[in-house]
Amino acid sequence: MSDKQTPTPMNDDEAVAFAEEVFARARQGDANMLGRLLENGLPANLRNHKGDTLLMLASYHGHAEAVGVLLAHGADPLIANDNGQLPIAGAAFKGDLEMIRLLLAHGVPVDAAAADGRTALMLAAMFNRTAIVEFLLAQGADPQRQDAKGISALGAAQAMGAGDAAAQLQALAG
Repeated sequence: MSDKQTPTPMNDDEAVAFAEEVFARARQGDANMLGRLLENGLPANLRNHKGDTLLMLASYHGHAEAVGVLLAHGADPLIANDNGQLPIAGAAFKGDLEMIRLLLAHGVPVDAAAADGRTALMLAAMFNRTAIVEFLLAQGADPQRQDAKGISALGAAQAMGAGDAAAQLQALAG
């Protein structure tokens, strides 16, 4: 007899419970556990029922260490969730400049956009995140770029009543 036991396959309920726990670990930023799971074959681009990847959840909740682990294991920062959001857009929405810095440092294009065409600059402008607007512009974000509806960052800021960001972007235009 061998000391090794053959693993028993999970039933559907066990698999769902395991997946829910993995996504909870990403939301909580458990970098150590995520690293161990990824080293043991967990797909880096695993998605939940909303299309959120582990990277989207970790970045949206501001967990830089977990994001670093996921990126190091090949997580794709350009996979959008079912709402068409990329991790960098989620970070802009949340106002998390450090997460945006981290994602850009790992090669995410500054003007990355999902199918709706919205960039991090547009989201930062919409929600009056002036420090993020300034940073993204300094990194080469295109203030003239338009989303799928033809709206620029300035237009988004104006539509949302984000006066400071609108003034910041208007100063560039003229």
